[in-house]
Amino acid sequence: MSFFGRLLGRRSGGGTALAVDPAYGDEELRLMLSQAAAGDRQSLLAGLAAVEDQAEQTWLLAAVSDVPGTQEWLPEAVAEQPDSALPLLLSGARQVSWAWEARTGARAKHVTREQWQLFGERLEIAEQQLYEVAEREPSWLGPWYFLQISARGASLGPDVARHRFEAALRRRPEHLGTHRQRLQQLCAKWGGSHEEMHDFARIAMLAAPEGSPLGELVALAHIEHWLDLDSGADHTYVNRKAVRDQLHEAADRSVLHPAYGRPRGWQAAYNTFAMAFSIAGQPKTAHLLFRELGDTVTQFPWNYLSRTPVEAFTAHRAAAAR
Repeated sequence: MSFFGRLLGRRSGGGTALAVDPAYGDEELRLMLSQAAAGDRQSLLAGLAAVEDQAEQTWLLAAVSDVPGTQEWLPEAVAEQPDSALPLLLSGARQVSWAWEARTGARAKHVTREQWQLFGERLEIAEQQLYEVAEREPSWLGPWYFLQISARGASLGPDVARHRFEAALRRRPEHLGTHRQRLQQLCAKWGGSHEEMHDFARIAMLAAPEGSPLGELVALAHIEHWLDLDSGADHTYVNRKAVRDQLHEAADRSVLHPAYGRPRGWQAAYNTFAMAFSIAGQPKTAHLLFRELGDTVTQFPWNYLSRTPVEAFTAHRAAAAR
């Protein structure tokens, strides 16, 4: 399905269909994604500039940076506004996303030499642009958020990764996106360990007030651990009483807590918890989350499963409703 097809949630034949929603049900973001796809850079950048909250602006930038083709008009946007760091920030973010598109989601051994070369070239451009933004706008969260992703891709090592995480934290201590990137860095698949990953998730959750979005980290850690295990062992692991108890504790402290304010993009956390409770054999709680989501399907974490995200979401939602 095309980008516009996913954005509008329609089949090419004309009927409404369940689809991954890159806008997370957010109409302002939906407009920005359409502007980015259409190359309406003036309207898009004006809208982004009007967002004063750094966490919200970073969230919007991350979504817009995934729109195919934006790299074609971003150099002109940067040239047109030399005194503004915002076009350069979006360009750096797009270079990060575009680099991962070149690498693909394949395992490293299946990535070609040409793909690795493109991956490295685009990450190098991203690094240059994002560091320039960080120097020009020292208070901005955005460059440090995206620099965490480029550091992981470029294998810059644990010290650099930690420095960039801490730089982002100084600008927004409880930023969920920053913590999500740190969790990925600590995964076994990126050179970390299950122990480091789980410790980080739990410590971050408990350090935050109840109702904080950071409880999602615990669910993400258990999903990543489950994915790293062989068939059979994965089912045994995620159905342990200790794992189930930790998932319930995390949900009760975050998405199911009365103080949880449903920040922009809250649907991503609900999708994560819905999948975690589904695979952990907790259909009652999963059903509660699916009911709140309605038809809002996110790419992640359903893309971890063998089916398409929509197929996986639909199957797990139906199973939870029985």
